[in-house]
Amino acid sequence: MSEYKHKIGITQGDTNGVGWEVILKALAHPSVVELFTPVVYGAKHIAEFYMRTIEELEPVQFHLCNSAAEARRGKINLVECGAKDTRIEAGRPTEESAKEALDALEKASADLVAGNLAAVVTAPINKESMQKVGFGFTGHTEYFASKAEGEPMMIMCSEILRVALQTVHIPVDKVASSLSAEKITSSLMALRQTLKQDFGVVEPRIAVLSLNPHAGDGGLLGSEEEQIIRPAVQEAAKQGVLAFGPLAADGLFAGGGYKKYDAILAMYHDQGLTPFKALSPEGVNYTAGLNIVRTSPDHGTAFDIAGKGVADAQSMRNAIYEAIDIVRRRNDYRYWSRNPLEHFEREKGRDVSMKDLQAAEDKE
Repeated sequence: MSEYKHKIGITQGDTNGVGWEVILKALAHPSVVELFTPVVYGAKHIAEFYMRTIEELEPVQFHLCNSAAEARRGKINLVECGAKDTRIEAGRPTEESAKEALDALEKASADLVAGNLAAVVTAPINKESMQKVGFGFTGHTEYFASKAEGEPMMIMCSEILRVALQTVHIPVDKVASSLSAEKITSSLMALRQTLKQDFGVVEPRIAVLSLNPHAGDGGLLGSEEEQIIRPAVQEAAKQGVLAFGPLAADGLFAGGGYKKYDAILAMYHDQGLTPFKALSPEGVNYTAGLNIVRTSPDHGTAFDIAGKGVADAQSMRNAIYEAIDIVRRRNDYRYWSRNPLEHFEREKGRDVSMKDLQAAEDKE
């Protein structure tokens, strides 16, 4: 499959948030359809409402289809979701807006798992409202983990920084009891593989953050560093991972030490996301470790500015571009890392070369 043919699904998110505004702005330039084939999952009447709130925005012309399988190249495709009469209350989370978000998410994930999409980019949802309509997950990461194969890992990425999380959506008072040397070692090995296949890093250097202040201060401020984190780093190193730590988070980020590493493994959500968002306000959330590709902007629904046409779309653009890049890099890695003996196999009495195999992939 050539890059031009990649179909990238985009879900509308909570329809009372800024999802549609950043989607419309991200797709506004005519050249976007030269990079990929957009397939948006959402309601046309809601899209039209938000078009009117954005000054100087040329109306987006949608090609309506029932699924990504019917999407046309060179067009901005729309798979209609939800009810035709959903009320729009910009800036206010409601069960109606959550239902719209859930319907779009389910249709997009079904197309993704079926192979009709190369990747999905999700606009923000409101987790509290989603629970009221039967979502049943603490976030997108856990939702896509239930639909795909593999162990999910949240990675926040930008041009200057990548931060992975050891624990994700759990209360802070449960973080310490959720850590183990085995889990951290496994995460480091998975992160190394992701950096190689999805980000093109030949041999990544990974910094591992401590849990306690000052990396535990030799045990004065906690024992997790010496009993759990350091043994995990040492075991990962034995298995070929270039891992370093445990390192104090404040010193690593404030002193610019993060620039020496290809990625950082944080122990809990805010420890990783707070410095990341401060340093990379237009970053991308990537759900790594699965056999599918899903990204999203690194901001929320932003109800306080929804419907005003002022939402910044750069993080959504970056999420779309990152999804395209990850799909390309993953395909390249799969191709070049396959068994070389399989590049010349017998098929119907003739030799099949690498060129033949690449041609066959392009037709998929």
